[in-house]
Amino acid sequence: MDVLAPCPGRLLPLTQTPDPVFAGEMVGPGVAIDPDPGPTTVVSPIAGRVVKIHPHAFVVLGEGGVGVLVHLGIDTVKLDGQGFEMLAQQGANVVAGEPMVRWDPATITGDGISTMVPVVVMDRPKGSVPAPDERHVVPGDVLFEVV
Repeated sequence: MDVLAPCPGRLLPLTQTPDPVFAGEMVGPGVAIDPDPGPTTVVSPIAGRVVKIHPHAFVVLGEGGVGVLVHLGIDTVKLDGQGFEMLAQQGANVVAGEPMVRWDPATITGDGISTMVPVVVMDRPKGSVPAPDERHVVPGDVLFEVV
């Protein structure tokens, strides 16, 4: 299964995420995106069912029980949803590329808050997603494959 870019930005190894939990792959392996500034519609990286959605994060459960978490920023939970507009609903079936959340990374600020976007495969072994080549991605670009 291909995991696609949910937003435009610079693709980076997950280890560059400014959060030890994500950087240490404690949630799962994956990659990070340093998002482009400006209003952005974040899309689902896989087809499946939205099992959890918050203004700052969502999880889509796809084929074979593969769950992918997209977390819009680090410590953005502190914003209580301000600056985010949810476009999907929990329990909905979505296709890859379907709009999930709208935000503008340029407007997200606060003490300890980062706009880095971890894209993580849950319940997979640490190190199972190789570090990507750093490059610019747009929604729909393949980030990595889950085997």
